[in-house]
Amino acid sequence: MPPNGPSEVEQLQQLLDVSTKVLDQALDLLDNSVSDDGQLTASSRFLPGSTIGKHLRHARDHFVLLLDCISSPPPYVLSYDVRVRNTPMETSRKAAREAMDEVKKRLALLAPRVELNAPLTLNAITPYEQTFTSTVGREMWFAGLHAIHHWSMVRVIAGELGITLEDTFGYAPSTLVHKGSSGPLATAKI
Repeated sequence: MPPNGPSEVEQLQQLLDVSTKVLDQALDLLDNSVSDDGQLTASSRFLPGSTIGKHLRHARDHFVLLLDCISSPPPYVLSYDVRVRNTPMETSRKAAREAMDEVKKRLALLAPRVELNAPLTLNAITPYEQTFTSTVGREMWFAGLHAIHHWSMVRVIAGELGITLEDTFGYAPSTLVHKGSSGPLATAKI
């Protein structure tokens, strides 16, 4: 890191800020764009098997799995491949909102208490069983960017359903910065 760069505490706060903004996008989607539960379960023509509810649940799962991992004492061992499917948040706006809000609250309480560079072992099926060395900060970054990737697929499904979304929904911060956007993920909190 450059000598005048942000401290580890500041970097962790920045990752928390981005993750919070990503989760806020999901909450805004549920509050202001998706108007009924049926829109959460409508199957995409362009992304077979995909629904808005499934993408919201899947992205949330990554945050939950990371939070569950860092809730226990080290050594931290994480697998994103352990997920529960067909949950109420996939079919109910109310359940989805509650689930997203709960993750946001857990993140705000837990993330500031961990070390950004705390080592973490990541187990993955690629389809080969793989083990990687990572850090808490890297995985927090991944959870946020992974959610944005799924928000882009939500954008496609929303378009199929005639749902209008906020202009920056589903775009990576680097893309928004490059485009000169003024959206929440394009500007740094000072």
